[in-house]
Amino acid sequence: MNQANSTKLIPYGMTDFPAIIRNNYYYVDKTEYIRQIEQTARFFFFVRPRRFGKSLFLNMLECYYDCKTEKQFDELFGNLYVGKHPTPDRNKYLVLKMSFSSIVSDPEKMEASFNSNCDMIFTDFCLKYADLLPPDTLEMVQQKEVASEKLTAVCLSLRRQGLKMYLILDEYDNFANNVLVNYGNTRYRSLTHGDGFLRNFLKTVKDYTDRVVERMYITGVSPVTMDDLTSGFNIASNQSTNPVFNNMIGFTEAEVRELLEYYRQQGKIIHPVDELISMMKPWYDNYCFSGRSLKELPMYNSDMVLYFVNSYLSTQLPPENMLDTNCRTDYNKLRHLILIDKNFGKNASIIQEIITQGETVGRIKESFPAVEIAQTDNFKSLLFYYGMLTIAGTRGPMLQLTIPNQVVREQLYGYLADAYRTAGHMNLDVDELNQLMYGMAYSREWESYFQYIATRLKEQSSIREFMEGEAHVKGFLLSYMGMNSYYITMPEYEMNKGFSDFYLIPNLPQLPDMPYSYAIEVKYCPRDAKDAEVEKLLEDAGIQLAQYVACPKVQEKKGTTEIIAIALVFRGWDLVKFKQIS
Repeated sequence: MNQANSTKLIPYGMTDFPAIIRNNYYYVDKTEYIRQIEQTARFFFFVRPRRFGKSLFLNMLECYYDCKTEKQFDELFGNLYVGKHPTPDRNKYLVLKMSFSSIVSDPEKMEASFNSNCDMIFTDFCLKYADLLPPDTLEMVQQKEVASEKLTAVCLSLRRQGLKMYLILDEYDNFANNVLVNYGNTRYRSLTHGDGFLRNFLKTVKDYTDRVVERMYITGVSPVTMDDLTSGFNIASNQSTNPVFNNMIGFTEAEVRELLEYYRQQGKIIHPVDELISMMKPWYDNYCFSGRSLKELPMYNSDMVLYFVNSYLSTQLPPENMLDTNCRTDYNKLRHLILIDKNFGKNASIIQEIITQGETVGRIKESFPAVEIAQTDNFKSLLFYYGMLTIAGTRGPMLQLTIPNQVVREQLYGYLADAYRTAGHMNLDVDELNQLMYGMAYSREWESYFQYIATRLKEQSSIREFMEGEAHVKGFLLSYMGMNSYYITMPEYEMNKGFSDFYLIPNLPQLPDMPYSYAIEVKYCPRDAKDAEVEKLLEDAGIQLAQYVACPKVQEKKGTTEIIAIALVFRGWDLVKFKQIS
C-alpha cells in the first residue's frame, strides 16, 4: 500500500513502535534521550504516572538495542534523531523485556502466576535468540520451576557465549502494589523481604550484572516497591526527578502544537490550533517532575492528548468526555492504592488541604518503604509520583506542590468524597446530584442542589465531629460540586486570590446550549454565632459577588452564559442563609 501521500494516523493506545513507524502513524520523536540515558546510568530506574507513554518508549528502546533488529535500523530509526546520531550500543544486545502487569495479585496464586509468566517470556527469549545461544539453553530453562532459577539458566548460557543482555522491566511494581492495597502490608512484605520470590528474582538479576546484564531500564508508577527491595537489589539509579529527563515521557507544548499543526495542514483540523490548545490545557497540561525544570513549559499527558485528537479527527469536535474512560479506570486504581484512613485522618486531611487551598508544601522523597506510606512527606511524595500533584514552585528548601489539571482534580474530588462517605457511613447519590445540577445549568434551579448537599453535610457532621470548621464545609462542598458533567468547578485559588470561593465554569465545548454559569461565595461562622453575624456575612458576600461578577476574567470565561451569583452562609454545619445576588 502506498502511504506516501496519506495522512498519518493517531497511535492512540498503541505501544508497538515498529507498527507505528511502518504503518504511517504519527510519532513524537523521543529518541534523543537514548544517548543521555546511556551516559547517566547503566541501571536506569524511572517512574512516571500511568498512561503517560512509558510502554511505547520501552518498546522503542527494545528495537534500538536488539541485535535482531539491526537490519531494520534504517527503516525504524532512519527518520528519527537517533537514526542520524546513533550511539555505539545500537543493536548490541540480546534484549529481555518483561512486564509484570498481567501477574495476578491473589496471594494464593501469585507466585505460580509469576513463574508461569516468566516461563513464557524466557521460552520466547530462547527461541528468538536460538541461533546465538547454546543449543541446550531452552531445555535448561524448561527444567527449572522457579523464575529466578530460569533466569539463572538464561544468564549462564549468555555468559558461556560471551553475550550481553539489556533487561527492560515494565510495571515492575504493578502486582506488588495490588497486593499492598488488597491484602495488606504483611502479604506485601512476603514478596519484597526475606525470601520473597520477587526479591529473589531481582537479587538474581543483580548477581549477573557483572558479566551478563550490561544495562537495565526499570519503570513503574512509584519507588515504593523498589525501596523495599533495595536490600537485595541496590544498584538501580533513580532518575525520576532528574531535570535532564523531565520532558522524556509525555508531550511538551511545542510537541502538541507541532502535532496539531500537522493535522491542520492536512485539512483535518478546522479550529485554530490556539483554540484547541486552550481546550486541552486545563485538562491535560501542567506536569513538572523536577524542581529544577520550573523555568521550562510544563508537560502534557501524552495519552490524553492523543485521545483528544483521535476523537476530534473523527468528528471535528472535542470529545464529549474530556477524561478518557480508560484513564479514569487507571486513576481510580491509583486512588484506591492511596489508602483511605477510616477515621478521616492525616491522609484525607492532606487531600482536603490540597483541594481547598490549592497547594501543599513538602519534599519529594526518592524512596520510602510501604510500611511508612502514611507518613506525611511520603504520602505527598506518593501523590506526586502518581501524577496527582506537580511541582509549581519552591518554598526555600521545600517544594510547592499543586494539582496539575482538571483531570486530576476530578480524581481528588472523588477521593475526598470517598473519604467523607467512609468516615461518616454516608450514602450520597451522585446521580441525583447530577440531575439537580441539570436544573441549575438549564433552568436556574439552584436552591434544591445546595439544599441537598447541605442536608447530607448536616447528617454526616452530626455523626462525625470532624466536620466542624470552614475548611471541612468548603472541602465537602467542593468534593461533590466537582463531580459533574456540566461545569468545571474552579476554587478561588485557581482564579487568583480575590475571586469568589467557587466558580462553576460552563462546559460549553460539550454543552454549547447551556444558559447559566455560577459564582458562589461561601461564608462560615461557628455554631454559637448570633443572627446579626449571619446577616452581616450574607451582606458581605453580596458585595464581594458583585465585584467578582464584574471581573473581566470572569466575563471572559462565562462565554455565552448568564452568571448567577449565589451567597451561602453556614452556621457550623447548618446552611442557614442562601440568596441569589444577581
